[in-house]
Amino acid sequence: MHIQFAGAAREVTGSCHILHVGGRRLLLDCGLFQGRRAESREKNERLPLAPDEVDAVLLSHAHIDHAGRLPYLVRQGYTGSIWTTSATRDLCAVMLADSANIQTRDAEFLARQGRPVHEPLYGLTDAMQAVDQMIGVPYDRWVDVLPGVRAQFTDAGHILGSASVVIEAIEGNRTHRVIFSGDIGRSGLPIIRDPAPPSGGADTVLLESTYGNRDHESVADAKAHLGRVVRETAKRGGRVLVPAFALGRTQELVYDLHELWREGEIPEIPIFIDSPLALDATSVFKLHANIFDRSELLIQETADPLAFPLVRFTRSVEESKQLNTRHGPMVLIAASGMAESGRILHHLRHGASDPRNTVLIVGFNAQHTLGRRIVERQPTLRLYGDEVPLLASVEVLNGYSAHGDHTELKAWLDAVRAGGVKARREIQRVHLVHGEPASQDAFVQELTAAGYVVDAPAPDETRPVM
Repeated sequence: MHIQFAGAAREVTGSCHILHVGGRRLLLDCGLFQGRRAESREKNERLPLAPDEVDAVLLSHAHIDHAGRLPYLVRQGYTGSIWTTSATRDLCAVMLADSANIQTRDAEFLARQGRPVHEPLYGLTDAMQAVDQMIGVPYDRWVDVLPGVRAQFTDAGHILGSASVVIEAIEGNRTHRVIFSGDIGRSGLPIIRDPAPPSGGADTVLLESTYGNRDHESVADAKAHLGRVVRETAKRGGRVLVPAFALGRTQELVYDLHELWREGEIPEIPIFIDSPLALDATSVFKLHANIFDRSELLIQETADPLAFPLVRFTRSVEESKQLNTRHGPMVLIAASGMAESGRILHHLRHGASDPRNTVLIVGFNAQHTLGRRIVERQPTLRLYGDEVPLLASVEVLNGYSAHGDHTELKAWLDAVRAGGVKARREIQRVHLVHGEPASQDAFVQELTAAGYVVDAPAPDETRPVM
């Protein structure tokens, strides 16, 4: 029994790990690689297994770097089950369709530019077929996914429906217990519940490490920081331009802006959510209000915490373009979170050179993405073939990260270990995934000092399940 690390190994995109047990192969996620176009394309086209060699899939959550290659796997011939939570299944219906549409639009744009065009990895039909093969499972319920292999999803607190995955597999006369953390969230994030580390311990843990070498500002400080940015930018007569993931981050921002407005901490300026995907994802959130964090005051006191008078959603292309002709201050939130595609690009093209504006970064941006270049405050941004000077202010709010920081990740792992002590099951090995080398190397040292046996596998390396 062994694990192959086929994606998100020494990087943060393309999450995909293969559990080999009893002659069968179980995929943990099948995500899209993001970053440099040619390099990402080559990685995305190379599936880690032939589709007929995959016996089942376990999906941690609906973000594209975890779910985005599932339609490609289906297009190539995979017909088996994809196990996930019910909310993740519903979110994938909108996220994967949007991914297919983005690929089609990108191909059309490149063709108009006379540049080499690659066929989209998949289309809308493939995306819908992948969703049809998903089986929604409640949190904390065991399901048999293969003969001798069962799995359970626990709330990871990262986005709506996100899960850590517990896998129990019988090999010979022994039951191995593997925990795949998925992406672990933060305590105190708006709307969603706090992470719930799986009980019962584990033999092997695959632990995400996006922020394994640093801590975030507190969630409360991030909300105050957001309010300050909006006030100061509005006073200059500028716009707050926010590249934000349509799923998770946008809803959290709307929630906190709602609270800030109720508290009188932001001016009465329009807040535009310029993303059809965010509108659809928000609708899915409302379908799953039963898994909201009921301890939060805004959820208790309002019929809809994601709607208030300042917020306006735009769906059509015409409405989006008209925003660039409006005058006066505003907040403008648009996908994508790493500024690699979507409507945020044309808003940056029109607004990045205006010193009255602020570009507000509210999440992790991988290497070689436009978002990372903004974080690095590079003097010019390449947008639609033009070099646009970055004269707007740049603010980074790491407190809005949906990923736990290194203190929170270690606390989660310590809780898993404590549960194992009670169950007389000691963690034998921790494998760090979903992190860049600097983050992982520092975290390896910290966890080793805390008594864990830990490594950070390279792409396509394999490790035995201890």
